[in-house]
Amino acid sequence: MATVSPSWNYTLHLPHDPRAPGVARGALRLILVAHDMPELAPTAELLAAELLTNSHRHTKGPYALRVHSADPGRLRVAVWDTDPRVPPGFSDRDRPSPPALDAEGGRGLHLVRSCANAWGVSVLRELGASKGGKLLWAECGDGAVAR
Repeated sequence: MATVSPSWNYTLHLPHDPRAPGVARGALRLILVAHDMPELAPTAELLAAELLTNSHRHTKGPYALRVHSADPGRLRVAVWDTDPRVPPGFSDRDRPSPPALDAEGGRGLHLVRSCANAWGVSVLRELGASKGGKLLWAECGDGAVAR
């Protein structure tokens, strides 16, 4: 008898600490192993690392890693932070040119856009449980819809 895998999600709240992105990547790796999705770890970790580092570098408050799977083989990695400003290059309207070859930064969101099957942003204007801010997300896996 075939069984349907229920959807699942995890949220890891992180302090504004330089070690937090590494801690979150380790937690993500454990989550993927626990849900028999280790093949997604390299891409999911890259997506999470870029989104987490972006939040750490460009915001002052706490942030959170959210991991969600509604379909087998499909994963959404999202990072919430308190700043409602959408980073340049993360929406379809803002497509900056790639950074210079000798640039020391500016590649993170280009990597996300290149490696994810889909990506997006939700600006959370109401304070309530979400505390405002924004949620940047990226999807990977066989079940992910191409953008």
